[in-house]
Parts: sequence; C-alpha cells; structure tokens
Amino acid sequence: MIVIDTHALVWWINDDKTKLTAKASQVIEEELERDGVIVSSISAWEIALLVSKGKLDLSMDVSHWLKTAEQIAGLRFAPIDNSVAVKSVTLPGDSHPDPSDQIIVALARELGVPLVTADSRITRYPHVSTIW
Repeated sequence: MIVIDTHALVWWINDDKTKLTAKASQVIEEELERDGVIVSSISAWEIALLVSKGKLDLSMDVSHWLKTAEQIAGLRFAPIDNSVAVKSVTLPGDSHPDPSDQIIVALARELGVPLVTADSRITRYPHVSTIW
C-alpha cells in the first residue's frame, strides 16, 4: 500500500510519463495490483482549486475527472478523519508549511506506508518514507 501526492495522481492518471519517474510509475502500478493506492481527499480539493484558478487543465470537468479516478481498480480516496487532521498539525520536526501537504504526510504516517511525491520538502522530511 502507498499514498500518492496530488501531483503524482494527476501526472499518473493523465499518463504524463515525462513528469513521473520510472520508479514512481512502477510502484503505483505494482500497488494497484497488491494492497492499493491511497489518495487523500484533500487532493480532490487541491485539484478543484488548481482548475478553478486556471493552473491545471483537465481533459474533462473536474467532478467527472475525479469520478473517473475513483473507478480505477486498486485506487481509493481516503477521507480526512479527525486523527489525521489533528496529526497534520502536530507533525514532528520541521514539516511542510502547506496544510494540504501536512494532511497527506499525516495520512501516510497514520497508515505506516510510503508516500509517492516529487516534492523535495517532503522527500527531505525524515519523518515519512517517500518514493520518487
């Protein structure tokens, strides 16, 4: 099982091979067949926000894009529960300043699984295992 960051989800679903590393792509594909790929619901919010600000173009309406993503076998969105919400603001050390990223990191830590991310602030954060 893995958690994937918002950008990794978008790049993977949009099949943007130039942005995902070979390792990240391979791990996502392998985990879809095994224990699964988890996406925090905060990623749905981030994607909708980016689309609304014109910073992300999708091939379809954001709601339809997310419903299509939800249909991918082995991928599931995890709602933000109270435990993850609280843990996101009490992460040890110098954590990422972005609240969305804090929630995603807290989710990976809560589940005890690696996080697939290209975000260098997260990959340098010693309190979560990352794959890139």
